[in-house]
Amino acid sequence: MATTLGKSNSGSAFGRSIPRVEARAKVTGKAEYVHNLRLPGMLHGKVFRSTVAHARIKGIDVSAARELPGVHAVYTAADIMKLVPDPHYGPAFHDQPVLAVDKVRHVGEPVALVLAADPHVAEAAAQMIAADYEELPAVFDEVEAMTSKAVVHEVLKPAGTFPDLKHLKGKRDTNIALDFHLRRGDVQKAFATADHVFEHTFRTQQVLHVPLEPFVTVADPTPNQLVIHTASQSPSFVRIEIARLLGWPENRVRVKVPYLGGGFGAKLYIKLEALVAIAALLAGRPVKISLTMEEQFYQITKHAATLRIKSGVSKDGKILARECEVWWNGGAYADIGPRVTQKSGFTAPGPYDIEHVAIDSYALYTNLPAAGALRGFGIPQLVWAYESHTDMIAKALDIDPLAIRRKNILKEGRPQATGTLMRDAGIEQVLERLAQRMQWEKAFDRGSDRLRRGRGIAIGFKASISPTTSVAIVNVSADGSVMVNCSTVDMGQGSDTAMAQVVAEALGVPVESVTLVHPDTDVTPYDMATLGSRSTFHMGHAVRLAAEDARDKLMKLAQEVGLSAETTPIPDIFRKKYGMQAGNIVGVGSFIPSYAPPDAQGQTDNATPFWMIGATGAEVEVDTETGEFKVTRLVNLVDVGRPVNPAIVETQISGATLMQLGFTLSERMDFDAGQVTNASLADYKIPGIRDVPAVMENEAVDMVQQTGPFGAKGVGESGTFGVSPAIASAIDDAVGVRLTSLPLTAEAVYRGLRANAGRPLED
Repeated sequence: MATTLGKSNSGSAFGRSIPRVEARAKVTGKAEYVHNLRLPGMLHGKVFRSTVAHARIKGIDVSAARELPGVHAVYTAADIMKLVPDPHYGPAFHDQPVLAVDKVRHVGEPVALVLAADPHVAEAAAQMIAADYEELPAVFDEVEAMTSKAVVHEVLKPAGTFPDLKHLKGKRDTNIALDFHLRRGDVQKAFATADHVFEHTFRTQQVLHVPLEPFVTVADPTPNQLVIHTASQSPSFVRIEIARLLGWPENRVRVKVPYLGGGFGAKLYIKLEALVAIAALLAGRPVKISLTMEEQFYQITKHAATLRIKSGVSKDGKILARECEVWWNGGAYADIGPRVTQKSGFTAPGPYDIEHVAIDSYALYTNLPAAGALRGFGIPQLVWAYESHTDMIAKALDIDPLAIRRKNILKEGRPQATGTLMRDAGIEQVLERLAQRMQWEKAFDRGSDRLRRGRGIAIGFKASISPTTSVAIVNVSADGSVMVNCSTVDMGQGSDTAMAQVVAEALGVPVESVTLVHPDTDVTPYDMATLGSRSTFHMGHAVRLAAEDARDKLMKLAQEVGLSAETTPIPDIFRKKYGMQAGNIVGVGSFIPSYAPPDAQGQTDNATPFWMIGATGAEVEVDTETGEFKVTRLVNLVDVGRPVNPAIVETQISGATLMQLGFTLSERMDFDAGQVTNASLADYKIPGIRDVPAVMENEAVDMVQQTGPFGAKGVGESGTFGVSPAIASAIDDAVGVRLTSLPLTAEAVYRGLRANAGRPLED
């Protein structure tokens, strides 16, 4: 390549809609996925799972399974503990066993594992296992879990992994994994002086991530290392946690991640990896476990939540005080729920300038499948509540929904509830642009007598996860081509392309000359995880710093041989130094944003390195005779700073919006005594092409994140924020039915219509 340092023939690489770097591999079917991996001598694992929600294990009979021809081994917790005396793991608490030890805490919990060369044999053997249980009282509701006599964990053992969770203490006989409290001003005094006080309760349902690639892991016990090939969003964490479990140094564990067929938070931290790794070591052969669709319903879910909001408001709609209680249904194992409770909990009052705030946010154990991160990290649940609440206040006071938001919106430089100032947060800009796109102040066609039309708006915001660490390596070869080593996982969000564009911009080389190395903990450096829309900002900075380090070293090398790096092609610099095409330059960059932990009142002047903003406008059409409705238009506005790749940003907004549309209208895990009764894609309804609104409009507002890499920040979650409350408000606007529980269904609308007409339906 004849490219000189700092000059690219194609111009700036940043801010252009270049094709995704992995596009050809994916559309031709050549992209690598763990699901397709086969290793010599590999055994397949099938899991025997609990059929009860809470019980002591009196006995497990595996004799018939072991005698089935073709079965290599059957393992229970007793076998696991021969290798790992304390087989518990987890990012917040070491509470989840590799296989159930003494107790089961939810239906579907792994109790035993069968290994066989033929997966069908392993499956048949798993069905031959029998367990004897002594059932215990169970709790399924998050609010009931606060005071329930049914206790999921007798002892809580904090993991101490994350700096912001190191304050967690071991506790006994409680279902409260974490309680976060924030106090600002004097809420009760403000309520006493307010002209109006409004209080409402909202609920969200438990839902599933549904990545089309299943959870899948292969572990290969080689002579010198345990090599784990896994569909994971956090390879660095997997290595650290597996090494801790085994009592090994990290360099004896190698974690490799190719492409992911979707993650959305499901494939974070440890999922199958601990079980597969230990099984492979016990068997002395490679082991693979790939979950079925039904099994995914018992692996990890999104928190159901109950949210109570109380607001003191003046006559003209100014919010004077807000009190929030949030109960998060974390299921049987904490996973990252305590961080959701803390990091999302402090945004519960919404993107509004409220002087007096009180927040209580609780992470609760229940006897349901564990809940963790899912695209939005708790924010969609909160926005559903506070934006619905805001519209209910506006309606009661006869104030326009846009007007009440304009009066109360947080503006640049004003403190959020934690005391952290809002910087580079386009809340006001996004709201105003949404009003323009919706033509809010113009006349609106409200339909006929039977088919009524309505519209609604909603806006939400999110703090980025902090503190976290990202490290990157940029390797410039002697021909001018560039390799980027980082552990950010491309799971469809386009991170490989974004990082290539960051490097190309920093070095001034063509983006086509940049290649990304798939995450491999032996060759790609540490990254906390691919989650929370943090990669563009955090890893983007690390990659930028690594590229700048490589640039500086190239300039120094050019000076050593009497050349100008700005006018000499990169290959010529190496040839002058080494006399041939030889050598390379390695740049290293690491990024850790500053962070100040909250004090006892939940106050901090540095809660987050950046804010994400998302707003949605919705138009609906409702049949007043049946309650059936359809979303006819969705307008989605986000603040992503300066878009790295506008085309990818567009698809990210659409993907997030449609995912939240499913959670709004149709998706819900149904339970009977802890058993999921709709654990299939036939019964669990994700959106199809016919569910997509006829009109969808997406836009990234004109903003710059001053502290971001070349002005950018993340976008993956922003499109989820306002979808649910905007649609609910549009239904209310159309027919006067206000729904307070998700999902929004035709039956619920019809019941509301009947109730409004004085003819309520009996349950």
